[in-house]
Amino acid sequence: MRFRHRAAAGFATLLLPLAGLVGLASPAQAATTATATYAKTQDWGTGFEGKWTVKNTGTTAISSWTIQWDFPSGTSVTSAWDADVTSSGTHWTAKNKSYNGSIAPGASVSFGFNGAGSGSPSNCKLNGDSCDGTTVPGDAAPSAPGTPTASNITDTSAKLSWSAATDDKGIKNYDVLRDGSKIATVTTTSYSDTGLSAGTDYSYTVQARDTADQTGPVSGAVAVHTTGGGTNPPPTGNKVKLGYFTEWGIYGRNYNVKNLVTSGSAAKITHINYAFGNVTNGQCAIGDSYADYDKAFTADQSVSGVADTWDQPLRGNFNQLRELKAKYPNLKVLWSFGGWTWSGGFAQAAANPTAFAQSCYNLVKDPRWADVFDGIDIDWEYPNACGLSCDTSGAAAYKNLMSALRAKFGSNNLVTAAVTADGSSGGKIDAADYAGAAQYVDWYNVMTYDFFGAWAAQGPTAPHSPLTSYSGIPTAGFTTADAMAKYKAKGVPASKLLIGIGFYGRGWTGVTQDAPGGTATGPAAGTYEQGIEDYKVLKTSCPATGTVAGTAYAHCGSNWWSYDTPATINSKMAWAKSQGLGGAFFWEFSGDTSNGELVSAINSGLS
Repeated sequence: MRFRHRAAAGFATLLLPLAGLVGLASPAQAATTATATYAKTQDWGTGFEGKWTVKNTGTTAISSWTIQWDFPSGTSVTSAWDADVTSSGTHWTAKNKSYNGSIAPGASVSFGFNGAGSGSPSNCKLNGDSCDGTTVPGDAAPSAPGTPTASNITDTSAKLSWSAATDDKGIKNYDVLRDGSKIATVTTTSYSDTGLSAGTDYSYTVQARDTADQTGPVSGAVAVHTTGGGTNPPPTGNKVKLGYFTEWGIYGRNYNVKNLVTSGSAAKITHINYAFGNVTNGQCAIGDSYADYDKAFTADQSVSGVADTWDQPLRGNFNQLRELKAKYPNLKVLWSFGGWTWSGGFAQAAANPTAFAQSCYNLVKDPRWADVFDGIDIDWEYPNACGLSCDTSGAAAYKNLMSALRAKFGSNNLVTAAVTADGSSGGKIDAADYAGAAQYVDWYNVMTYDFFGAWAAQGPTAPHSPLTSYSGIPTAGFTTADAMAKYKAKGVPASKLLIGIGFYGRGWTGVTQDAPGGTATGPAAGTYEQGIEDYKVLKTSCPATGTVAGTAYAHCGSNWWSYDTPATINSKMAWAKSQGLGGAFFWEFSGDTSNGELVSAINSGLS
């Protein structure tokens, strides 16, 4: 199958001060030391996902572990995995499972849980001793300060005030956290934050420290939106972090839904687009029925660890996504229709958008898998313009199609779309009424990659995902910044625009010049297709040798590649936040490393 490569929880991590040494050995043995670290990996307002990590920092093995902590009233564990978690009032205890109690020297194990409320743990103990080694026996940690209030908000500053925390030994100072990161330590109950960006959302919390240097739970959060920054509405909620999962990845790539768990990626995203459903005869249709709902996964391939049976009602990727949502209930999954290969069917769909919307609703909400999908994504490449084929349905067709989908799917389902990033004058953004359609979508996935590639076999070499323009760029307007500026100028709110990241590179061969702009003899060899290769391969086979326009390039031998790295992704996420964009998306999971380093870069960059 030939396809187009493309692609709200604010994440805050709290590290309890854990220099603690926990003696677990007899006097005749070398002492075993360990630490326990807590992280809030996701937060969706009324609940969150937390993770504890126990690390053996000693020289002898640990045979078992127990972590105890206190949550403030109103915060609780609702489900857990890889540990047995119990409670007595606000006191919580987690004990290892039979399979993960033993920890070799230098190794670590983690368990996770979903929680209700917004509090953070205090009074941590690991195997009966302090997690951090600094807690004074009998000395309680301070309480949470009051939720801050904001005043004197300007384009670049805001004043925060909060009610004092309490402690039996007295409060020493307060840490002020912005978007989960400490920005200041003060001895008073107020702080003025400066140097902010106009028209931007921030979240502030406060944490108290007592005279024994114990930190208490984090306060509630206050949202601040600085003034200025244009007329676009501010982003609502937290940043979207969306990845595409391809139905065909389970074949040659051997990339299953379970890989989202083992890589750690599932805990760092908010949404998944399942690609693709077909568009044919003016209707939404199944793309690959075997992959979608028939393939039986073995126990080791399954998210739940349980093998599919021949007679279960639903198998395939859909059932695996169902199991993934059970493990990560905050995740939202959308079914994406179209793509490069199947976009030709949209012309007939646009002729009767109401009938098209009804067919899509009937398929997405089929009783066999209705609980799997939280909405629909439309990948029409390109309305009233040319992609694999040319469309002449008219500039209004796109708006009419999205209007019909919103009317049918209603406000309780997501309706999104992947859209062109052609910011050139008279280019694809100008060909359809994207601004008029924006009122009907939750967001646009702006495909800010594949600007340049070895379809121009002789070059010039150019980065396929430039953030900004640069001297010698082959086509003016083929950048992320140009695309976003054009959408905003047409009236699309910045909060409805997501920046796109490709988890792959595009490359040429026969290149002698290191810098962009060199000549070539054709596409470089790729694992699945000439001129394209996964990041996980390129990072070692052809490491980056330079950067241009906010992305990386690599010249190795006679090959020249461009691709994004964790470092360039981090800078792109910072840019996206400065522009007030709604978040980021990427194409697609299987191009990442086995430990999900590109997903991690997107997550940390937007958090």
